[in-house]
Amino acid sequence: MVERKYNMLELLPYIHPAELDYQQWLSIGMALKEEGYSAEDWDRWSKADKRYRRGECARKWVSFRGAATPVAAGTIVKMARQNGWRPSDVGGELDWEGTIGSKSSVDNGSKKSCEKIVEPENWNPADELICYLETLFVPSDHVGYVTETWKQEDGTYNPTKGSYDRTAGQLIQALKKCRGDIGAVLGDYRKEAGAWIRFNPLDGKGIRNENVTEYRYALVESDKEEIDKQNAVLRRLELPIAALVHSGNKSLHAIVHIDAGNQAEYEQRVKYLYTICKKNGLEVDTQNKNPSRMSRMPGILRNGHKQFLVAVNLGKRSWTEWEAWMEETEDDLPDTENLAAEWDNLPELADPLIDGILRQGHKLLLAGPSKAGKSFALIEMCIAIAEGRRWLSWQCNQGKVLYVNLELDRASCLHRFADVYNALGLKPRSLANIDVWNLRGKSVPMDKLAPKLIRRALKKEYIAVILDPIYKVITGDENSANQMAEFCNQFDKVCTELGCAVIYCHHHSKGGQSGKKSMDRASGSGVFARDPDALLDLIELEVTEDLQKQEDNKAVCRACQKYLDAQSKDWREEVSQDTLYSASQMQEYCKKKLSPEQMGELGKLVFSAKERTKTKTAWRVEGTLREFPKFEPVNLWFDYPIHRVDKSGILMDSTPDGEGKSYKAAKKKTPEEKKTEKNEELRKAFEASDLNNDGKVKLSDISEYMSVSVNTIKKYVDESKEFRRENGMVVKAPTEELVS
Repeated sequence: MVERKYNMLELLPYIHPAELDYQQWLSIGMALKEEGYSAEDWDRWSKADKRYRRGECARKWVSFRGAATPVAAGTIVKMARQNGWRPSDVGGELDWEGTIGSKSSVDNGSKKSCEKIVEPENWNPADELICYLETLFVPSDHVGYVTETWKQEDGTYNPTKGSYDRTAGQLIQALKKCRGDIGAVLGDYRKEAGAWIRFNPLDGKGIRNENVTEYRYALVESDKEEIDKQNAVLRRLELPIAALVHSGNKSLHAIVHIDAGNQAEYEQRVKYLYTICKKNGLEVDTQNKNPSRMSRMPGILRNGHKQFLVAVNLGKRSWTEWEAWMEETEDDLPDTENLAAEWDNLPELADPLIDGILRQGHKLLLAGPSKAGKSFALIEMCIAIAEGRRWLSWQCNQGKVLYVNLELDRASCLHRFADVYNALGLKPRSLANIDVWNLRGKSVPMDKLAPKLIRRALKKEYIAVILDPIYKVITGDENSANQMAEFCNQFDKVCTELGCAVIYCHHHSKGGQSGKKSMDRASGSGVFARDPDALLDLIELEVTEDLQKQEDNKAVCRACQKYLDAQSKDWREEVSQDTLYSASQMQEYCKKKLSPEQMGELGKLVFSAKERTKTKTAWRVEGTLREFPKFEPVNLWFDYPIHRVDKSGILMDSTPDGEGKSYKAAKKKTPEEKKTEKNEELRKAFEASDLNNDGKVKLSDISEYMSVSVNTIKKYVDESKEFRRENGMVVKAPTEELVS
């Protein structure tokens, strides 16, 4: 080994920080510190990355305190070499663990770095070709090759049909005896044209695709990029290259393992191979896709340049290994992160979109039964975000919002926005912050809608997208945990691509909801309740006769006060506080204050106000939150077309509709009814907890979900015909057991 000291600052330009993951970036910093450079050097280089944060290098620098096996200069040298840097004091190519001096004309490539490719000065053409043949073929394979050419009018040379009746073993034996004269074995060739060889074995009867006996290799060739860049991409992709040949001109010829069983599979794999190359910046010549195609033969001169073997056996060992590695590499998933490295520099949390409820970029589900005014609640939310005001009890951050209307016709939808603005008493100062996408009659399943939505919204800078309602775009069976997980993944895609919150509403399941937890009321699979970051659930409250009388009283008082305000400005000085809040006393005062004609007008207003109270419904909002502490339930009235928070506290003691006296007086459930109800709860818990979709759930997971002990779950399972216990797991009973 020869020790050399390089200037790390001259090597850093060969390494772009944007192409490194976090751990690689840290390694550069550690190596610089180990070699005596400063934090400023690391910081200056890091600024080329859009992830750069001022002061981060300085903070990390202090934490680099050395290690038993420190990261040193070799890390930077290796990365620089992989990106094309080559030491100026070394002649010819050098392996990563090589020594200065003579080297073989053929490199096996297993540890070779991505250096600049240099045409070899001293070489043995016969050895080059022997190495190529021994690498690609077995001795009994028939090999096709071409040394004879014909010249076209434009001066270019085309190959003839060539030879194909000799085996690799025969050719290798003859080449070993030829003393370097390839022409004596293959026939003389034009040195201005070069020579070609077919990389797949033939049957010795012809050179067409049907004469190929095994579909072992494919040719990857590109002449649109510089040779060194071609080399770098081919190696970075870890292609299973059997042989890499310099064409003597503008391209490298990579003979890549395909290992196909037939031509159909060969074509499929070559298509995938070319797609990956193109995706990674290598424009491949697709005319080379045939299995009988020729490639440039190593050991040949071509117009004053050498066609030489750069390396053999590069990258992965086989197509199967490479394909598996590529699938992992190309999965678009983030790299793992080490918590110790992040502990002192935790990322900023996303700003709240709705204070105490939802962060920007997260998901919210609003669930409730019919008559709850869910669509109106979402329109109220749109307006609150657009205007930067409170929605129900929570302040909203101001910004642009997209309302995706899937249910109403266009006119009705737009009028609803106007009605809600008017009912809220708001001036529409920020209408430009609201976009509406009317899709009634044109909606498609969510997996088709998501990319269309993303494409239209990409440059709009929305902070929220609201979909109303989702039953219009559900893909699959809403009772299937697996299918609903895939459906909900579409919301994640919208959040990620647009960087905005996604808000949507869903309906309750059929039947009474009063005895269920808020997260169990939504119709369909339990995935709905567990997928969003925030679940808000609306449940109706019972409006008793006494409560109705109180609301009638308030309505009459407000009607009287409003009418009197229009007639006189000083009337309030004549009445007490008790009078202001008593319908009978207010009406008595009005009789004294107003004329009979005015009383007639007031009577109509009072009647209208009392009729309106009959249409009001009472509701309670409960929530299950992932990012914020649980909030106290919020009680409100749905006073068409808006919801008003009950600030008086009159609804605090109200019970959900169905839990009043009539519920308590209802007959007790039979044992069979209780067993059926427990089994239904068990089924919902099983579906929600079966995250792997393999039909097996731990007893402890179901216990946690249902908030009961493991022993209780065991009892439920043992009493159920649908489930059974196996080694601490709950599984579904076989079909034959259910039938019996």
